[in-house]
Amino acid sequence: MLQKKNAVLVDGVILNGPIMDSKAGEKFVEEACKIIMEEVIQKANDVTAKVCEWQAPETLKQILDLEMRDTGESHQKLLQVCRDVIRYSVKTGHPRFFNQLYAGIDYYSVVARFITEALNPSVYTYEVSPVFLLVEEAVIKKMIEFIGWEEGDGIFNPGGSVSNMYAMNLARYKFCPEIKAKGLSGLPRLVLFTSEECHYSMKKAASFLGIGTENVYFLKTDERGKMIPEELEKQVQRARKEGSAPFLVCATAGTTVLGAFDPLDKIADICEKHGLWLHVDASWGGSALISRKHRKLLHGIHRADSVAWNPHKMLLAGIQCCAFLVKDNSGLLKKCYSAKAAYLFQQDKFYDVSYDTGDKSIQCSRRPDAFKFWLMWKALGTTGLEERVNRALALARYLVEEIKKREGFRLLLEPEYANVCFWYIPPSLRKMEDGPEFWQKLHQVS
Repeated sequence: MLQKKNAVLVDGVILNGPIMDSKAGEKFVEEACKIIMEEVIQKANDVTAKVCEWQAPETLKQILDLEMRDTGESHQKLLQVCRDVIRYSVKTGHPRFFNQLYAGIDYYSVVARFITEALNPSVYTYEVSPVFLLVEEAVIKKMIEFIGWEEGDGIFNPGGSVSNMYAMNLARYKFCPEIKAKGLSGLPRLVLFTSEECHYSMKKAASFLGIGTENVYFLKTDERGKMIPEELEKQVQRARKEGSAPFLVCATAGTTVLGAFDPLDKIADICEKHGLWLHVDASWGGSALISRKHRKLLHGIHRADSVAWNPHKMLLAGIQCCAFLVKDNSGLLKKCYSAKAAYLFQQDKFYDVSYDTGDKSIQCSRRPDAFKFWLMWKALGTTGLEERVNRALALARYLVEEIKKREGFRLLLEPEYANVCFWYIPPSLRKMEDGPEFWQKLHQVS
């Protein structure tokens, strides 16, 4: 403890003392990590445990004691809070968590998150985040290699939805660079094209960026949920005849519901013909690129101008781990997003300032999400990641065959990816013929 005679006091505050008792803090971290190990890590594959200890919202509010008081709680109380948070949270690493397009736990990714949470870095300049900027560069380079580009650029960001916003804004900037300074005034009606099975973030992006949801052409899909290239060609021509300015096509590689992969080569032909930016939302399906057996699903992706790819889905990297990748390597990202903040991005630093990536991002503070993927990749190798993809699709195939054997289950269609779509038909409906009444009742049940 500092003696009072050595204390530096300003307004009654001791400035040269610790913010908190470091020994007590270290003890709390140690005990909390023990709880995490026992209640999360060691139980991750326990099929006998519950996926969720479900409680109604009002009940859960009382259990958790969410009130924040003027005085702090004891460490013992906080450790119990930690246990309660774990107990009543959904265990997304549980083998029977089927709710979303991610599941499972990767131990290397968890450790990577422990490290980054402890270091608390922000990835914008090399001087404050040297390791994580180099890691991100290495990961992006490898992902670009799997896409099939000879060179490229990219940035990790918080989610596939944000990647799609990046793509829409970058395509618009490429189409009309003066928009960065002059805004939307004086521009023609900009329109873009995507399928009716696209991710809903396309509609959000159009709204957020001022393009307008009415200027998004949602194209018809075939029976498997794939974009119909002929429909794209027809709608591009129609838009031009109406005086609109097409600038972007967003194809999907792995739709959210059906797991469909749009025919990228044919779509790329149309984009090249009309001078349109081609973005591929491969947030879900991009990881198939790592599998020699399944990468054919994304045939033609090398012709895209930009790609969204989320390793936190199929590959189990911790949320969030999402890359936006562009074929252009001329600095287009930086030209579009830079604000040239002098206090951060001085050009006369003592190192190569090309490693300062902050001006490629719409964010300032940014998490080192690539590190989770990098450490996992280092541990498993490309072969280990490939096995994860192959296993996921093999499990889907196994489920399909089991569904076919089970009475009361009806497969919607043979899956192309890991999405298996089926109906469960209750005994009371199994003898009914297909028709409006049957489907009305089935929808009520489901």
